[in-house]
Amino acid sequence: LDRYHVRKIAVIPFETIATPQAVSSEGVALPVPRGARRTDSPLTFPPIRHQGAQATHVVPPAAGEKVTNLMWTKLKARSWLQVLSPMEAAKAAAALAGQEASETGPAHKIARRLAVDAALSGKVLVYQERVGSRLGADPPAAVGFELTLVAPDGMVLWEGNYYERQRPMIEDMVGFIQRYGMFVTADELAAYGAEELAE
Repeated sequence: LDRYHVRKIAVIPFETIATPQAVSSEGVALPVPRGARRTDSPLTFPPIRHQGAQATHVVPPAAGEKVTNLMWTKLKARSWLQVLSPMEAAKAAAALAGQEASETGPAHKIARRLAVDAALSGKVLVYQERVGSRLGADPPAAVGFELTLVAPDGMVLWEGNYYERQRPMIEDMVGFIQRYGMFVTADELAAYGAEELAE
């Protein structure tokens, strides 16, 4: 680590995953084994549906830009760190577009081109908005993204990730109190995550 003194970094615009993500179901469905005897109770229950086909959610294309700007803003607040804007990194990436990217991606090449100590790249994996209001949401907001800090020589210096799906107070009292006792939006969750990873 003595070789790497990170004082100046470039924030590369984050990618947004394009593949639809499975939305987790709330209830637990237990199928009844074939031949099992049913109760004689007069109560009837709807048949359990097959869990093979799950609902999916697509990450909004603008989520990458939102999380990039949040991370850039949080990192700029550190007085000891000089942070180049995502726009500067995007220009450097465009200039390198004709070159073949390595397995670690173009992050180290961008860092080398901009003469910074490291480049921060990221990918937004989940960005689901709440359905409801601050008083109640079903489903609540969910946000997940991952970051990688790469040196100009290709060495991965740091990796971090954040995922949160807000849960009601009966499931997560501390987390709910941290969110001021209300259901927050996806943008607000992303801001919490950016602050956590910037720390």
